[in-house]
Amino acid sequence: MTISLYAASVPVFRQFLNSLDAVLAKAEAHATGKSIDHDALLQARLFPDMLALVRQVQIAVDFAKGASARLAGIEVPVYDDKEKTFPELRALLAKTIAFIDGILPAQIDGNEGREIVLRPGTPKEKRLNGQAYLLSYGLPQFLFHVTTAYNILRHNGVEIGKKDFMGQF
Repeated sequence: MTISLYAASVPVFRQFLNSLDAVLAKAEAHATGKSIDHDALLQARLFPDMLALVRQVQIAVDFAKGASARLAGIEVPVYDDKEKTFPELRALLAKTIAFIDGILPAQIDGNEGREIVLRPGTPKEKRLNGQAYLLSYGLPQFLFHVTTAYNILRHNGVEIGKKDFMGQF
């Protein structure tokens, strides 16, 4: 049995972007209910050399939209990454979900061999085929940042669990 490149990408991105949206809603309600400055959570990090929650969400979005677009052979949308509030982050997630929902399976399936070039023209340039790009780079990077965002919130007392992380599937 085989699995399509589309089935391994867009639905997974959608599932975890939706779960991240729900977790951010719980975080905002938690901060409001406990009279915690929202910025305290939005700028929280697990360790000083790690990125803050806001940036973790933005990077997760970058991987979801970037991987989906590259696999479909379409232009990757550019977002400003100026979000500073829970509503702005949630709007970013909604915009990204709408973008990836506009990509059809036929645009991605069959592109396992498509060459994806990362950081073109730089010393860090890397070339991967579509399947390797998704499975060895895009999905792991995306899930790392979603997981880190979840862990920042859980570490800071937001009452979320595995079911929240997994979302609807």
